[in-house]
Amino acid sequence: MLRILGGPKRLCDGLTRRDLLHVGSLGLLGLGGGLTLPQAVAGASSTANLPGFGRARSCILLFLYGSPSQIETFDPKPEAPEQIRGELGCIPSSVPGLNVCEGLPQLAGVMDKVTLIRSVTHPYPIHGVAYATTGIPRIDVAMELHPHDPAHYPFIGSAVDYLDSRTGGARSAVPRNLVLPWAFSSHRSGEVPRSGPYGGFLGRAYDPVSADFVGRGTNTARKTLAGKVWEDVEPYRGVTPESRFELGAISGLPRELTLDRLDRRRTLLEQLEAARRVADAAASRASGIDRHRAMAYELAGSAAVRRAFDLGEEPDESRSLYGMTLFGQATLTARRLIEAGGRFVTVFWDEYGLAGTGWDTHWDHFPRMKDELLPGLDRTFSGLLIDLDRRGLLDETLVVLLSEHGRTPKLSLGNGGGRDHWSRCYSVVMAGGGIARGQVVGRSDRIASDPAERPVSPKDILATIYHLLGIDPQTMLADVQGRPIPLVPNGEVIPEALA
Repeated sequence: MLRILGGPKRLCDGLTRRDLLHVGSLGLLGLGGGLTLPQAVAGASSTANLPGFGRARSCILLFLYGSPSQIETFDPKPEAPEQIRGELGCIPSSVPGLNVCEGLPQLAGVMDKVTLIRSVTHPYPIHGVAYATTGIPRIDVAMELHPHDPAHYPFIGSAVDYLDSRTGGARSAVPRNLVLPWAFSSHRSGEVPRSGPYGGFLGRAYDPVSADFVGRGTNTARKTLAGKVWEDVEPYRGVTPESRFELGAISGLPRELTLDRLDRRRTLLEQLEAARRVADAAASRASGIDRHRAMAYELAGSAAVRRAFDLGEEPDESRSLYGMTLFGQATLTARRLIEAGGRFVTVFWDEYGLAGTGWDTHWDHFPRMKDELLPGLDRTFSGLLIDLDRRGLLDETLVVLLSEHGRTPKLSLGNGGGRDHWSRCYSVVMAGGGIARGQVVGRSDRIASDPAERPVSPKDILATIYHLLGIDPQTMLADVQGRPIPLVPNGEVIPEALA
């Protein structure tokens, strides 16, 4: 149990710091133990005195798995040699002096709503989704491919869920921690799932609730990977209007036991009565399976959740604003879930069909950027920002566009051209929920190879997200051995990004 004694206090040195945090030890399945940590203090690093603390009611995290090129998105280098700048030029944005890739014309018009960070850097050029989205201080390929290794730190959405539940945060019919369009890394062929959005040492009880995609794509794609060829319908290029999402991938339940099937098994009255009995009984037990089973039955009777997933309620103009693609409609659903009371919703642009796809453009870089990736990102991200702003939700909804690294400044020449992994410098975009508008933080060198000023760590991004959600990034948790662990070791809030 997390117990926060009293409110923030002003000390003689002028710093605001929290009182003592007592965190119960956690087992592998999120079991509460009898051990109470020593009086761990969120000391002088407390961020409550910085602007924007708790400004964001909720967060939508858009994660571009595989990692986009910084040059072909938000940090073009028109004066660089051709083998660096590539085939795509740049265009001016709504922020004077700020250019973006010519493949992002709609995003160019809304850059005055965001803060762009052009100097994110770290030493791990692998697909470290866990490194980008958790407090884990280092990552390697073995950890990347073992998502339930107890040494993993909790995914940011999982930590928010855990801390909100311990501190009496407002409860909503919508789960606090949701992933769209499906369980991460579950639709690539012949590969083990990757690490990232899981409960880590908090246990499986705090894995996100994942949606399932029910629909079909409209466009065919051909993908290659190290001699492998995949050709099939690609939903990230387009989906039918009837396509939708539903809840069904809840940890601890049989995957075939979807909420729709639960719904068909009983009348609405039976659902509501059984859901409440099961939820109340399971609330007193700490097993991760029990927690998710209780959640499943409760969600089965939740009209708010069902309505949030019903894209048929959206007018055609709204659906078109986000783009009739898997990423677009998943992001629109995320907005609906936030409106219904969701706290943290993540939308992955994931691998599909073949490993090494998504934004992992080692091969066919420019054809894929032009035909699929840039148009899809441009429509969806700009549509989300416009929609939230006109609904009056942007100031209370934090939006983060994130990836695990960037791509090499120098192009490779084989297999249609490509850019390989590069973590020394890349871009992240943040908006809403206490983030400054029209701001640029950091600068890369002349070829987008390294930060030229203001290096920013992925942990700083996470610390800033926690801060805006009203959570001190140095809040202490306990790992599986009961040792005190800060949420984000070495992460610091980015003050230049705050409104």
